Amino acid sequence: MERAFLPEKRFMLRALELAKEARDAGEVPVGAVVIRDGKVLGEGRNRREAVQNALAHAELEAIAHACEALGSWRLSGCFLYVTLEPCPMCTGAIINAQLAGVVYGAEDIRAGCCGGGEDLFRLPYARRPVLYRGFLEDQCRALLQDFFQELRAGTQ
Repeated sequence: MERAFLPEKRFMLRALELAKEARDAGEVPVGAVVIRDGKVLGEGRNRREAVQNALAHAELEAIAHACEALGSWRLSGCFLYVTLEPCPMCTGAIINAQLAGVVYGAEDIRAGCCGGGEDLFRLPYARRPVLYRGFLEDQCRALLQDFFQELRAGTQ
């Protein structure tokens, strides 16, 4: 029998560290990690500005590294921790990679597609990941809010 999955704080804290790295590089502060069996398989942070590529999202980078680590595009049994609710593109990647679950911090009512703005997981796909919303939400949201306040003030 499979054990129930309970999110672990240490993985979201690592995602927050990656988000801070993104912020320090002038990127929207989003960080992500993919884990399986208590081990980090992939990490990512936003890099859109650095590489001038719309696909350079934290989730996609973490998923790509996990695929490389496993030698497979199928990430069954893996969980994604991300500081911000994934967008439509990243939610599609989560579905296609067959991730077992998603743990996210801050809700994104404008572009989130895991229940905040929209819920792509409600569509009739063969697999639906387990979803944990609002994990360390206050810390994740504060990092984003501070970044955008500094950006508007011209200090970022």
